Amino acid sequence: MKKNYFKKKYLKSLAILFFSSFGVGMMAQSEPFNCDYNAYLFQYNDIYALDLASGSSYMVAENITPGNVNGVGYNPTDGFLWGYLSTPSRTIVRIGKDYTVDQYTIPELPTGNKYVGDISPDGVYYFKAGGSSYFKVDINPDSPTYLEYLGAFELSQSLAIADWAFNAADGMLYTVERRTNVLYKIDPETGIVTILGIVPILDGLNYAYGAVYFDVDGNFYISANQTGTVYIINNVQDISFGVIQSNIFAFGPAASSNDGARCPTAPVPQEDCLNGIDDDGDGLVDCDDPSCSGVAACPVIVATSSANKGGLESNDRLANLISKRNFNRAKTNYVFDKLNAKKLVKNAYYGLSSKTEVNEIPLNTLVPLGVVGETSTIESSPSDLLDLTNASDIYSVDYLNGSENLGSLMVIKTDNKVYEHSKFICDRFLGAQLLSVSNIQLREKNFIKSIIKQPDGNLEFALTFSARINEDDNFTIESHWNIDAYASDTAYYNFQIWSNSVDDLLLLADEILNLLEVNANITQYNGSTPPPVFVKSARYKNGEVLLNIVNNNNSESIHLEGGLKLTETSDTEVLGVTADIEGYLDSVALKTGTLFDLGFRITSGLGATPDDLFVADAPWGLDDSAAETTVASYEVLPADGPYIGEGYPIERNIKLEGTTSNYIGVYRALSPRFTAVDLSDYGKISFEAKGTGTLEIQLIKGDGSMYKTTISLGSEMDVYTLSDIDFKNDLDASTDFSDIKVLSFNLVAKNGYTEEKSIELQHIDFHNREPGQKFIDSDLNRSVVYPNPMIENSSLYFYEEKADTYQLDIYSLSGRLLGNHHMEGESIAGQNEIIIERKNLAPGLYLYKLQNSKEKIWSGRLLVR
Repeated sequence: MKKNYFKKKYLKSLAILFFSSFGVGMMAQSEPFNCDYNAYLFQYNDIYALDLASGSSYMVAENITPGNVNGVGYNPTDGFLWGYLSTPSRTIVRIGKDYTVDQYTIPELPTGNKYVGDISPDGVYYFKAGGSSYFKVDINPDSPTYLEYLGAFELSQSLAIADWAFNAADGMLYTVERRTNVLYKIDPETGIVTILGIVPILDGLNYAYGAVYFDVDGNFYISANQTGTVYIINNVQDISFGVIQSNIFAFGPAASSNDGARCPTAPVPQEDCLNGIDDDGDGLVDCDDPSCSGVAACPVIVATSSANKGGLESNDRLANLISKRNFNRAKTNYVFDKLNAKKLVKNAYYGLSSKTEVNEIPLNTLVPLGVVGETSTIESSPSDLLDLTNASDIYSVDYLNGSENLGSLMVIKTDNKVYEHSKFICDRFLGAQLLSVSNIQLREKNFIKSIIKQPDGNLEFALTFSARINEDDNFTIESHWNIDAYASDTAYYNFQIWSNSVDDLLLLADEILNLLEVNANITQYNGSTPPPVFVKSARYKNGEVLLNIVNNNNSESIHLEGGLKLTETSDTEVLGVTADIEGYLDSVALKTGTLFDLGFRITSGLGATPDDLFVADAPWGLDDSAAETTVASYEVLPADGPYIGEGYPIERNIKLEGTTSNYIGVYRALSPRFTAVDLSDYGKISFEAKGTGTLEIQLIKGDGSMYKTTISLGSEMDVYTLSDIDFKNDLDASTDFSDIKVLSFNLVAKNGYTEEKSIELQHIDFHNREPGQKFIDSDLNRSVVYPNPMIENSSLYFYEEKADTYQLDIYSLSGRLLGNHHMEGESIAGQNEIIIERKNLAPGLYLYKLQNSKEKIWSGRLLVR
């Protein structure tokens, strides 16, 4: 916890440094950086601050010079950043922490851009372009030859490199060559190049490493231009040939023209992969941190899910269809059979034009084969999507190494607009975590990649883009985070790729572009920037939506707007809330009251890409699939008060009427993803119900097994309590409440005759209550507001051990006391209720504070619609 606290405060202080320094620069130009902890990434003439531990970055200065800056290094003798300016020629620049630039022309310098550069501990600037020649300029302000050209020199061999850096531990230059991925040590005095060997983590890759950095321990950090992946080579000063310890370190931003600079004596926080703490402050603990890949007990980053599981849209319109699809799979215990799936074989026609109209390309001809080292490629098309989505055709494959998934691809044809599902939105709705989102470079164009941790612990690198069919029958490639950024009224080929390797992700995407181009030209690329502030994970429980926020650009607040549905069948209500956030990681809790789903957009500032998200409780669904079944009415209703028991509630209530000669019913998943939930701590289930005839209550377990029992309903509402042993399978064996996937309630007709059926069902929960136990909350520290959000009024519930007096106040988020919402009164021993009237409260989020005469305080948030 200490590390996390430090990280938050440290990042906040950086924000002050970066964003207030422009004002400082007006008063005192060109102040030095003085060895801060950040790495600095230069892209053309823009500067980004990069946190090596997390890979997160944000722009700190834009268009600092007329020409581009490259070959940048940190000067230990004056604390400034120095680099080579492309225009005017023969010019070097000095950059202060206010990002003002001083230019110095060195007449003796040869013309041409110099893109490799760093500065020695004694203040000599070493820089070069291609080949073996390099140059020196003295930039030590205490030197008698300050700002003088020291000459041209030759390396002992030519190197194809994009950057190099000085290691403060031994004073040597280090670099990694493109294509060969060989690590070199260079003596800056003699120019002698020593081969240290191929870097294991880079072996087989073909990237340019345009930004490299050191830390105080001599760890060497290498950033790949195309993917933004940051790799670490540990303690390079201690390396003997052939023994190189290397690993992935973080996933940062990609760039087509970049260079890096960092104070080499500043530390970089390192993750301890065994202690259960977020040591480096990037929000990732132990094996979730990329730097722990293959370390200690942490597996190498591999594993990805099948395309057969994916592909559903994540918007309000389809919430019930998602539920029905998953229910049908749960009833049949559907499991995708890899062994018997159809295999794709690369034939003589692979990579050739389909010779059809551009809007009629067979989807299987757009599937890459033989590019990621797969042993087989199997068809995994989820046929149950076509009836649910706006797709007109779907084809998907899994890439296997033996039985292990290397990656998956879905190719989706849509006729009038882009495919409405976004994997990164839908997966968070289903319980996954979005660990990272950043650019990836493909053909020097930006695409958006994300890293997703699935609930089962698997990591996936994901990339989504679409090929829009233009009026001239050519393609425009679109890659955006938000669906509404895509052009409408046109056909698309949509591609969703997920892989266990960012390198394979790039290879698959590039081959897709090749396969598109044999059918038509790609004439344009349109892309968006990733959201700088995004929701890492979200969940709903007991009237509260909890959002875990990643704040890459040190925003101080977020605005949330969207639509909220109290139940599956209710209308959507508009919601708008502003909340303060602090630091790189923060959490925001929205006390919404009981709800079904919340689709919303989070914005963090003008011009920044917003994040879109869909959060939902596990769904109720209507099962009218039996023959000769007609539904007259079906409603899911909100609970009439907050759940204040000590069990596991099944939220929302049901009203159903219809006719059937078989059965008609409702079902309730126990989780949004229809995964099983362990409720074995409870031995009973209770509910209130009334209706007609026989009601069958059924449990569907995680392995597909079913257990059921029946009761007879009456015309008056009654309480029913069932024990786990009341539920039996077809062999008359009982069960417990472990591993429950779906709970269903079916009204059963007798003897095959058509009957009118009805049921009202409410207040369902799993519990251990004894008969006659009072249904109250005796937690002295808890208060509950319901409904929350408030429309006209809400009730505040709290528990007092003894009778007392109280005063209640409402505050704005800024802490301003709202005087016309002050209340005083007397409380009783036991549960208390205070009615809060809305009065003139505008829609938004408020805080409440309740205090008794002994200064005991209850507090929380009140949302007003």
